[in-house]
Amino acid sequence: MLATVVFFASGRSSVASPGWIGIDKAAHFGIFGLLAILIARTQPPSRWWLGFVIASAYGAADEWRQSFTPGRFVEVADWVADTLGAAVGVMVYARWTWFRSLMETNLKSVAAPSVAKSTGVVPDNV
Repeated sequence: MLATVVFFASGRSSVASPGWIGIDKAAHFGIFGLLAILIARTQPPSRWWLGFVIASAYGAADEWRQSFTPGRFVEVADWVADTLGAAVGVMVYARWTWFRSLMETNLKSVAAPSVAKSTGVVPDNV
């Protein structure tokens, strides 16, 4: 899903950003770090390195693809940010067990607070 979002965003002639210098590099770093983690999660621990390799290659392919998009151009610095984000993402995922357990938490198993309990209002059909 995240790779699809990246694909469609990079195909646009302009991308909304706050205009701060370097913010796009931080976005590349974070997005491709998350992408690498998501890829690594699909692999056994001995192959988590694939998250880094695939995310970095996807970043390079994404930059190449942008060369065909009017108004966009290839920036090697973007690919470097993608690759660094992928490397840091996989290293954090591999080395910090608390982060890995956080990333692997099944959100369906986390009990959401009941609206009735939080507001004190109990529905009529209870």
